[in-house]
Amino acid sequence: QVQLVESGGGLAQAGGFLRLSCAASGGTFSSYIMGWFRQAPGKEREFVAAINRSGGNTYYADSMKGRFTISRDNAKNTVYLQMNSLKPEDTAVYYCAAGSTVAVRSWRTYDYWGQGTQVTVSS
Repeated sequence: QVQLVESGGGLAQAGGFLRLSCAASGGTFSSYIMGWFRQAPGKEREFVAAINRSGGNTYYADSMKGRFTISRDNAKNTVYLQMNSLKPEDTAVYYCAAGSTVAVRSWRTYDYWGQGTQVTVSS
């Protein structure tokens, strides 16, 4: 059983940045594909970014390309999401997720989830 704990959310101004972290425990971190998703009030959970086991391949939603960067440190059992050029529409609860066999953009295929961290971007 894998436990995931996100941190780093908060309030930022438009154009600003935040760095989210997700610390994993209870499993073999390097065996999991890791993803970040977000959910705004009244909206569906949305794919943000994902990274393969080694960190060599990354995937992004089109609206995040060039602004967000996902990375992982398998020695620290942690995945990161660097968010730059933030926009008010990035306001949401951000979740990290882990999966063994996933369709990276489909939240339903991930096995484990964190509790989420709130990101609020003011205009």
